[in-house]
Amino acid sequence: MIQSMLKYQFLQNAVLAGVLASVVCGLIGVIIVEKKLVMMSGGIAHTSYGGVGLGYLLGFEPIVGAMIFSLGAAIGIGYIKRRGGTRSDVVISLFWSLGMALGILFIALMPGYPPDISSYLFGSILSVAKADLYLMIGATLIVTAAVITFFNDWKAYLFDEEFASILGIKTAFFEYFLMVLIAMTVVVLIRVVGIILVLALLTAPAAVAGMFTSDLIKRMLYSVLLGNVFCFAGLWISYRMNIASGAAIVVLSASSYVITYLARGKYMKAKAASLAGH
Repeated sequence: MIQSMLKYQFLQNAVLAGVLASVVCGLIGVIIVEKKLVMMSGGIAHTSYGGVGLGYLLGFEPIVGAMIFSLGAAIGIGYIKRRGGTRSDVVISLFWSLGMALGILFIALMPGYPPDISSYLFGSILSVAKADLYLMIGATLIVTAAVITFFNDWKAYLFDEEFASILGIKTAFFEYFLMVLIAMTVVVLIRVVGIILVLALLTAPAAVAGMFTSDLIKRMLYSVLLGNVFCFAGLWISYRMNIASGAAIVVLSASSYVITYLARGKYMKAKAASLAGH
């Protein structure tokens, strides 16, 4: 596969896309898991499908449409959630359904044969184009810079919002900022694992990393490394077995989480029994 990677542009694009996806899912995934925003991230991801459909209908890059709809959903969900006018799960489900419905409607309105949108739904890391990469690189740089620059503020915000507010941190700003970063992360991951499978790659590396350390920096670093392992191992499996890359990456990610969880449970039981014996 290494020889093919040096030879074929599409494999080089796939490798770069995997690295970018691993970085953003490692950084933002930890924050999402810690703040229990997994379903909200799923709502933003599924809303982006409306942007994909609009891009096909109006003739511009679908990934750009996904970015626009993701950002709109992030700000909309964040605003309604902070206003407290309705339950957040209701808002998320409505945005989730509306985005998917608009995507289907826009594609149905296209003249001629409808395009194959399976790569946006289920991911196709091998079909990542240069235009996709440019947007992914931009989003990854913004997410990485935001996490590094405001790291201490993020740490306080994750620990206790009231405590962070007392320290003078603008928690309302950080909540909206986090929603925007989640939207950018979702867009980076869409071309790798797809809208429907994005939650697995967003949460599995962070969840596995959380079993080994509670230190925020270490969790992010471990999560980035695990994301790379899952992406490249899944890419290799899909390349060798000629199966969907997004599905291979997600199955590997989810399986690794389950195996680690069970192994850690057995280790903790054995450790407790050993201590009780002494």
